[in-house]
Amino acid sequence: MRKKYITTFLVLYVISFIVGYVVIRKSPSGSTMSTSSNTNSQAKEPKTEECLLNGEMYGKSNRAAWEKRRPLGIMIENSTEARPQSGLRSADVVFEVVAEGGITRFLSVFYCQDAEIVGPVRSARVYFLDFLGGFGNYPLYAHVGGANTPGPADALGQIEEMDWAGYNDLNQFSVGFPVFWRDYDRLPGVAVEHTMYSSTALLWETGSQRGLAATDKEGVMWSDEFTPWVFKDDQERQKRPKEQSVTFGFWEKGPAFNVRWTYNQQTNKYMRENGGEKHIDKVTGKQLYTKNIAIVFMDESDAQDGYDKGQHLLYDSLGSGKAMLIHDGIATSATWKKKDRFTQIRLYDESGQELAFTRGSIWFEVLPTGNQVKIE
Repeated sequence: MRKKYITTFLVLYVISFIVGYVVIRKSPSGSTMSTSSNTNSQAKEPKTEECLLNGEMYGKSNRAAWEKRRPLGIMIENSTEARPQSGLRSADVVFEVVAEGGITRFLSVFYCQDAEIVGPVRSARVYFLDFLGGFGNYPLYAHVGGANTPGPADALGQIEEMDWAGYNDLNQFSVGFPVFWRDYDRLPGVAVEHTMYSSTALLWETGSQRGLAATDKEGVMWSDEFTPWVFKDDQERQKRPKEQSVTFGFWEKGPAFNVRWTYNQQTNKYMRENGGEKHIDKVTGKQLYTKNIAIVFMDESDAQDGYDKGQHLLYDSLGSGKAMLIHDGIATSATWKKKDRFTQIRLYDESGQELAFTRGSIWFEVLPTGNQVKIE
């Protein structure tokens, strides 16, 4: 049965590849893309509505849009050929973890903002299922295939076991064109695996067609058992430090994936550098930033599953471990806790009190236990 499942996916993938090669799409027509006029009008609205995912405040028209959908996780790669990526700037929450060979990958979670173009989209890993599983009932999951070697790192097998396959799982192998498309001109000269894109509008529409809008086929809201993190307002400017930087790496042999976040006192944002260069969003041409950096340390190991084209990794992403929350120019030691795949990861201070995030985007940086973080 499993061989038949994998064979069907491979056939669909080949068909999608051929169609995508013949019809190169920069942004499929007929999608519900947000326009600059809509964005401008939304910007003028009073910000009275709190985003459930990161606490950022928006206008009522934004809320009217997000109340019709559910959280959407998209796998975006971070190989050097994939840069600059598209759409990361619009994610509410991002998890960055090594996928293989020291190369990191992003689980970008969208709910309160749209992204007209997102990518390059890549494959699933089991620990990303743990992180996405904390975002309520049946969050949508967009990816291009995934680890499927039998063993503990078999992401596609676990997606089946979770009853996500064919439902909230939006695998490009089974969804295909035009929800996913290849754009060979967006990053000229890169290998074909770095050319797959999608849009949040098309992915949410696909979820809705499967009976997964804000409610599922049985009328259950995605947020029925979801408890948001605790949020707070920006620290007063006069109480913020003038400067701060946060620097770390994932693997010693991967300097191209070293990260530096530089604090801006005026905006209360951290600006991101990747591999020694400003990390730019392809769509906006602007540098990526966040309001919160949540560094969590997790034990990393080799799945040793016989995969002969690289290395499948495992992270102890359930349980608890050391962490650090950096925001408002201040770093606070913490403990992360996550009970199981379907509960949210949370940070706690030394007294056991849950730490609050500053309203705005949140980046989780998952580092192997023992890695060093330099804060200046």
